[in-house]
Amino acid sequence: MSPVFDCSDEAQLLAGMRQARQAIGRGELVVLPTDTVYGIAADAFSARAVQGLLDAKGRGRQSPPPVLVAGNATLRALVAEVPEAVERLVAAFWPGGLTIVLPSQPSLSWDLGDTHGTVAVRMPANNMALELLEETGPLAVSSANLTGQSAAITAFDAKHMLGDKVAVYLDGGPSATGIASTIIDATSLVTGSVPLVRVLREGAVDRAALREVLGDLLEPDPMRDGDSGGA
Repeated sequence: MSPVFDCSDEAQLLAGMRQARQAIGRGELVVLPTDTVYGIAADAFSARAVQGLLDAKGRGRQSPPPVLVAGNATLRALVAEVPEAVERLVAAFWPGGLTIVLPSQPSLSWDLGDTHGTVAVRMPANNMALELLEETGPLAVSSANLTGQSAAITAFDAKHMLGDKVAVYLDGGPSATGIASTIIDATSLVTGSVPLVRVLREGAVDRAALREVLGDLLEPDPMRDGDSGGA
């Protein structure tokens, strides 16, 4: 039976972090707290581990997981380019609940699924997650739930759904917000003739806050700005 470590206890925290590092190194899965919801994590550079993550959730390759990083230096190593507007977003919202999609670094050898040459990156505002990321490197992390069910806001919610598909559960108490990150697509700032940032999923960072940073680079809100374009 996969262990659950109560990370409010120092001894269990140390043991849990050690076992989590070892599990990631073996290509296994770990559930960990973040500042939004609990995540299920795998080594981003192990195709087998990432496929295991997708299988555990009942998710296909057409829905590749985001990658969590410990800081801006890792972001720059994973993406082809960091536009100035993205630098402003990172300064305003990282660490925190904003996931940014950009063209990935073409020299990287990894397989996150059907990414179409992009990667979704976030730096979480959770010390336990950041410590693990510092030691393991980038992790492919998706919400810790079965596809179609609500994201877990406690470690035991996650274990109820995922069971022994996960090697180690780190229990950091209830999630800080229980609200998933906002996901934005900034690829057109690098590749597009019309540079606009699209909101793919609204979550922890609202559209008004994004507009304060991006101004007219944020696509119009179809619900409020009369834009009848795609979702």
